[in-house]
Amino acid sequence: MQVMTYVAPILIGVLYALVMSLIREPDRRRRFNAIMVAGAGAAYLSGGGFGGWEFLFAAAVTYCAYRGLESWTFIGIAWLLHTGWDLLHHYKGNPIIPFAHDSSLGCAICDPVIALWCLRGGPSLISLVRRRTARAQ
Repeated sequence: MQVMTYVAPILIGVLYALVMSLIREPDRRRRFNAIMVAGAGAAYLSGGGFGGWEFLFAAAVTYCAYRGLESWTFIGIAWLLHTGWDLLHHYKGNPIIPFAHDSSLGCAICDPVIALWCLRGGPSLISLVRRRTARAQ
């Protein structure tokens, strides 16, 4: 496997958190992310390889996303659930993007990066960088 198979998904997760940092808080960023993870939870429905289990998984993530409207923790949990589902799909050979063999693996690497950001409360990475830059000067 190439290094970029592992590095690119991490960078995508960081980029996701950075772009989401442009959405102002309070509430808007969290609620938008709850909607995003709900969509991710349904990503395998059209071609998933686990039959009816795909619906059960989508329901579990939807529940977490609903709770995530008021809690960053539930959004983080939903991304971690998606990570596990990505791994199952990768090992089964049924990737999220049918023509991209390692797409579920990439998603399984990216999702925990997003989950960690969510479990930290979805802080603005832009503000964090600005504060550190100001302290360094």
